[in-house]
Amino acid sequence: MATDSTAEWHGNSDSVPKVPDFDLLRPIGEGSFGKVWLATNRTTGQLRAVKLILLNPSDRVDRAGREIVSLVRLEANVRNQHPNLLGIQHVGQTAQHLFYVMNPADDITGGPASLADSYRPATLKERLERGPLSQDDCLLLSRQLLAGLACIHKAGMVHRDVKPANCLFIDGELKLGDFGLLTMTSAEPSLLGTRKYMPPDGHMDARADVFAAGLIIYEMLTGLPVEAFPHLGQRAREIADSSALRILNRLVLRACQGDPKQRFPNAIEMLDALMEAKAGRPRIPVPVRTLVLIAVVVSLGVLTVPAAISLWHVQPDTVDVSFITEPFGAAIYLDGRPLLQPDGKPYRTPCTVPGLPGQTHHLSFKREGNGDLNVGEIDLETVREVTARWSDAPK
Repeated sequence: MATDSTAEWHGNSDSVPKVPDFDLLRPIGEGSFGKVWLATNRTTGQLRAVKLILLNPSDRVDRAGREIVSLVRLEANVRNQHPNLLGIQHVGQTAQHLFYVMNPADDITGGPASLADSYRPATLKERLERGPLSQDDCLLLSRQLLAGLACIHKAGMVHRDVKPANCLFIDGELKLGDFGLLTMTSAEPSLLGTRKYMPPDGHMDARADVFAAGLIIYEMLTGLPVEAFPHLGQRAREIADSSALRILNRLVLRACQGDPKQRFPNAIEMLDALMEAKAGRPRIPVPVRTLVLIAVVVSLGVLTVPAAISLWHVQPDTVDVSFITEPFGAAIYLDGRPLLQPDGKPYRTPCTVPGLPGQTHHLSFKREGNGDLNVGEIDLETVREVTARWSDAPK
């Protein structure tokens, strides 16, 4: 049930579409594929949300046909209703529309859906308009989002339109909805989806869903729009001081890598990484030393290395390490050599660099306008995250 807009209804009864067994009251949301109406069941009087898609639109794009195919795939592959996927109660068709019936979202006030003119569906998009979420909400909603998405990926499908407007709250629980672009897993490039949540490579597969989920968690974490990624804004200090928020930040950095091979392959592994990190259990045990917040004064700046733990698979002799600097955009040098991506471009902070030798290295950062930041010797066998700042960087 996409709710990209909640336009007020000023029509008359003659212009209200007719569907069997339901009285449509007013539009409460509209997406690219159709309009969502608040409705009552004529027999039970229960409130429902009914999505309508034109069967013969003027632009000749067969949205209804695409939606039917997606719903068939969903029903065929997801055998049991998942608590974090929006449930479809009924699918039907009139001469003009395809329609399907769902439970309505909570009201934005936190109460249940109602007939009141003030009722607006509660979505994550609306919630993010109020700023960053609390630490507990970030963790809870990240888990719920990834659990719903993981169910789709386990069934061999991809959503292709993961965004806050498609995350609704019903009885306080996050539900991922709007399955109009749902398809079987494919690595083919596609223009379908919401542009700002699509990865730069354009391959709308499970890794693209992971990319979008990472951006949503980034928005929850920082309160910033996705265009600001990877900046942490005013919450940078709080993130640095909170082990839980640092876990989410590292999760985001891995999920939103430009190179799809460096992202989680699917939401299943992303969810596993989150749950294992929260429980304090790295997937493959490695010796990790707990580092009290250390401040090392160097000639051109200050280094702080917070306590950290590996989130992801590592090879026996290699490690994945996150690098964050203030300001962002610094190149990373190990033993005097820049760390380069597969395309030959230097990694720039913030980023997660995979496959580094787990041993002691000399670390430094270079950033135009700030000069060199010489960190010194650092043992990557025991450190999985490095946070550094230039002494003249704004706090």
